[in-house]
Amino acid sequence: MAVLATVLGHPRIGITRDLKKALEAYWSGATPAESLLATAQEIRSRHWHFMKEAGVDQIPCNDFSLYDHMLDMAVTVGAVPPRFAGIATPLNRYFAMARGIQDRGAGIDLSPLEMTKWFDTNYHYIVPELEPNQAFKLDPTKIMAELTEAQALGIAARPVIPGPVTFLKLSKFAGEAPAGSDTLDLLERLLPVYEELFALLAGHGVSWLQLDEPGLCFDLDAKSREAYSSALARLGACPKRPALLIATYFGSIGDNLSLVTASGCEALHIDLVRAPAELDAVLAALPTQMKLSLGVVDGRNVWRCDLDQAHRTIRQAVTKLGSERVMVATSCSLLHVPVDLDAEMKIDPELKSWMAFAAQKVAEVRALADAAECEKPEDAFWGQAASALARRRAAAATSNPEVRRRAEQVTDGMLRRISPFSVRIARQKEHYGLPLLPTTTIGSFPQSKQVREARSKWRSGSLDGAGYEVFMKEEIRLCVEKQEKLGLDVLVHGEFERTDMVEYFGEQLEGFAFTQNGWVQSYGSRCVKPPVLFGDVARPRPMTVDWSRYAQSLSDRPVKGMLTGPVTILQWSFVRNDQPRSETCRQIALALRDEVADLEQAGIAMIQVDEPAIREGLPLRRGEWSAYLEWAVEAFRLATSGVRDETQIHTHMCYSEFGDILASIVAMDADVLSIESSRSRMELLGNFRQQGYPNDVGPGIYDIHSPRVPSIEEMVALLELACEVLPVERLWVNPDCGLKTRGWPEIEASLANMVDAARQVRSRHATG
Repeated sequence: MAVLATVLGHPRIGITRDLKKALEAYWSGATPAESLLATAQEIRSRHWHFMKEAGVDQIPCNDFSLYDHMLDMAVTVGAVPPRFAGIATPLNRYFAMARGIQDRGAGIDLSPLEMTKWFDTNYHYIVPELEPNQAFKLDPTKIMAELTEAQALGIAARPVIPGPVTFLKLSKFAGEAPAGSDTLDLLERLLPVYEELFALLAGHGVSWLQLDEPGLCFDLDAKSREAYSSALARLGACPKRPALLIATYFGSIGDNLSLVTASGCEALHIDLVRAPAELDAVLAALPTQMKLSLGVVDGRNVWRCDLDQAHRTIRQAVTKLGSERVMVATSCSLLHVPVDLDAEMKIDPELKSWMAFAAQKVAEVRALADAAECEKPEDAFWGQAASALARRRAAAATSNPEVRRRAEQVTDGMLRRISPFSVRIARQKEHYGLPLLPTTTIGSFPQSKQVREARSKWRSGSLDGAGYEVFMKEEIRLCVEKQEKLGLDVLVHGEFERTDMVEYFGEQLEGFAFTQNGWVQSYGSRCVKPPVLFGDVARPRPMTVDWSRYAQSLSDRPVKGMLTGPVTILQWSFVRNDQPRSETCRQIALALRDEVADLEQAGIAMIQVDEPAIREGLPLRRGEWSAYLEWAVEAFRLATSGVRDETQIHTHMCYSEFGDILASIVAMDADVLSIESSRSRMELLGNFRQQGYPNDVGPGIYDIHSPRVPSIEEMVALLELACEVLPVERLWVNPDCGLKTRGWPEIEASLANMVDAARQVRSRHATG
């Protein structure tokens, strides 16, 4: 029997972001549900046919989602919070859980479920919300509908679902959970639903089921280990079920290996891109009846696979296990890479030859499976890959001696501000004269159709540079004027000139390249087009100074200069894999250090350096945390520490759990930290209460990822919660995140309420 070729999942959005467009048309009321569902079905069909024609032996299904796979699973197991029960149609209920819903006339105002990062990626998942006495009930509508679609097309699909333990570990209790309770306490209630689903799938001809358990790559406490042991053993013993592939990814299974090998399940998938050293241990421990899926093609980056190296790995497994027990696969789902490199017509041909998107990675998987029993493959595909990798290693474009020299000369003094925070903040308060609870926003304002059209015309040459500058300055002027009318204390210029908070900077830095259609899903309909960071990073000229200087000239109030931090630029790019990420990050930090200095010289006295991805980059295993956090914090400090005491450094973080790295956030030493808190109703404040935070904080009180307008009372309540934990004189008032994706009417209503809420709480505490 030949080695099988498979992938763990396919991108959902379509080559031209078909899903995004269909979703937003449906949400706006421009198209009916039938149109959205037809587009979704067409995308699935297209991808299944492609994988079949490419020779994938086990093709995934149910990896597609209209919004998020964890939300899909919450619906599948009946974990729909009671507040959404009154929404009649399943589709509207689903999107209300994801985005919230507000209809004042009908008396409906429902907050969405929380959203946070999927492990160490820039994909955001919806956090299932459970009750301590949660009752689960199977709703197989989605998974069965997509399975039926696939089977009707002649696709013998392998459904993909989150495993029960990962599902529970990534879920949260609604509100205050009883003391000592844990979502894993619900495992015995949940497993019968999985067993019922397994039997249903088996009855419909499903021979294999992919059970995603990336939680097995965490350090597990005793309770989690017992949960995995009992759950996998029970599911392995389920009398009527498909064969089970337990899929782990994003790290090493390590000491959790025995939890799978003892389960009676038929196959294990391991991520040999993230954890190449663990193959020996897995081969030694694998039971004779268990197959092994080798994740040798990188599902998270855009570089061509080193086929020779991957082939050696596969040969090792085939020699030990035999070809009938080996599968060749992507390291994880291809959700995290763009769809097809062939759609790129403008990228440098040499750089393009080094790259592979989802379609090309599928071809690599098939080629590796075909070559698994060959000692030395020598066909044209193999030769092209080897030649491209050799040229990349020798390319002068990837190395800049001056950048490397400067990075080697960084000193400890460059990583520290002149004075401690207590001295700086006193000087800053005197300098700015801001009121108690100063109000501000995170940075971006709506990118209207007119803004996007102007930028497109400028890029195409139909609008010259002077005309583009006039247009953008008028947008900035109007934005500043609106902020002043709303009564905000600290303003921003709106970022109208920026397509994206990383792409904008990458376009002006050496070492980056850009794609036309390299889109990946961030959450829901939100797609990003990460830059390709292929070489050493340098800043030829200032990137933001002129726009910031102009905005500041329009107002007597402070206008923040807005930069994206070095770790976030690193994390949200497709990063070169031929040197340590820490070295690349230091290069980015030095480029930003120059930009910060130029902003200060131009009279910009508040500079925000956003780092929403710093928690995202944390390795799954705690033993690897300290090394990562050391260089990540160093990079931020290198970028921001070369300024005067009076210059106030802000940073922003969102949609991750930060409590377990709070000490490192303190070590970043930003003067003001703004952070997402509204969806979790100030949950992070518990960490501040326990661990303390010495600098200023702006806990977000307005969830910008929901279309609803929060009331004044709602925001007052959140602010008062913050005042119970942190001194009011160290609190700022702001939204959770940037406002780029929202519309002006809802923004103005929300910000007006936010300013009013700040004034009410300010008044109470000023006289208290």
